[in-house]
Amino acid sequence: MSQIVEKKAKKRKHAAADIDEAEPSTKRHKKEKDRSKKRDKGKGKASEEFRVVRASMHISIPPVFSNSLRSGAEEMLDSLLMRYIPALHGVVLAHDNLEFLSSTATLKADCPFANCQIAFDATVWSPHIGMKLVGKVNLCSPDHVALLVHRTFNVSIPRHHIPTDQWEFEYGPADNDPEFGADAPQDGANSDGGTANMERGGRWVHGVTAATLGGDDGYIEFTVVGYVAPSQS
Repeated sequence: MSQIVEKKAKKRKHAAADIDEAEPSTKRHKKEKDRSKKRDKGKGKASEEFRVVRASMHISIPPVFSNSLRSGAEEMLDSLLMRYIPALHGVVLAHDNLEFLSSTATLKADCPFANCQIAFDATVWSPHIGMKLVGKVNLCSPDHVALLVHRTFNVSIPRHHIPTDQWEFEYGPADNDPEFGADAPQDGANSDGGTANMERGGRWVHGVTAATLGGDDGYIEFTVVGYVAPSQS
């Protein structure tokens, strides 16, 4: 009997040892899941810069499109591209899935324009305050740094948002300088002229390391603190 009890005890010990060895692998699996969730959250925040929203609006289609109201509606939506639309809180980049919300259009009094209610999908560039973006330095001046985001959108970093205790502005060459003036060759300019504009207007230099703001490639990561909608003419 004593031998049987000892064998059972040994079996229980072996089983307990197997369980203890299995625990670390389970913990590692949980950690990997947590890391993947964090990565997914980061991707989600980055994707919030561009959104696809379902929008609806009332339009008045000119009589020239009386034979094809859809063509008139699409042309009117094309006029919204690359413009800031306050109702969508961003710049419209594309539109798709145009739909008329009514099978008929209305004419008011003697006005020949067809009034329609439409719905469409709009792709919008809509960064929110607090979001981190990356832009390329386009121009440096003593009071601000101008950037281009996605080679399209203008961003300005004013002087009071630049830590002047670490960075100082270094003026570029004068326009009447025969070596660096307007007639000088622009060998160091890149494809979009960013380097030439930055050097001509001057540059922000770190007071300790003498590094140029934006580095060799000219890209800066910044945080959105506000935006101003351009005036629509």
